[in-house]
Amino acid sequence: MTLAELKRGQIAVIEEIATDTIPLKLIEMGCLPGNTVELIQLAPFKDPMYLNINGSHLAIRRETAFHISITSKSSDE
Repeated sequence: MTLAELKRGQIAVIEEIATDTIPLKLIEMGCLPGNTVELIQLAPFKDPMYLNINGSHLAIRRETAFHISITSKSSDE
């Protein structure tokens, strides 16, 4: 599953990122494997995506989100 498939309010864990296609700024802001990510809001036409990654709020394009692999957390965790 990729970050682009995340639903609003859903929480997941970043499993893998494609470092050659992800902007360095996202990596510096905590977009790293093992960190939790929550989709807070989608802009019209679903782009960009407003996320909470380990307490940092940022917006990324869906084009970039397709390069970030995640594992969804179950609601009982």
